[in-house]
Amino acid sequence: MNDRERIGKRIAEIRKSKGLSQAQLGKLTNIHSSNIARIESGKYSTGVDLLNKIGKALNYKLDFIKKD
Repeated sequence: MNDRERIGKRIAEIRKSKGLSQAQLGKLTNIHSSNIARIESGKYSTGVDLLNKIGKALNYKLDFIKKD
C-alpha cells in the first residue's frame, strides 16, 4: 500500500466514524464528492492544503490522518 492509499484509507475511516457520507464531507470541504472518493481510494494526489482542509472538516490534525 502506498502513501496515497494509506492516507485515503485513513480519511475514509475517520469520515465513517463521524457518520459522514462522501457527499457530506465534500460539502464541508468544498471538494466534489467524486474527488473525495478518488482521494479515499488513493487515486487522487493530495497536497498539504487539501489534507488540512479535510482534517479541519473532520476535526483531526494532519499528523493523525497521516499515521499508519
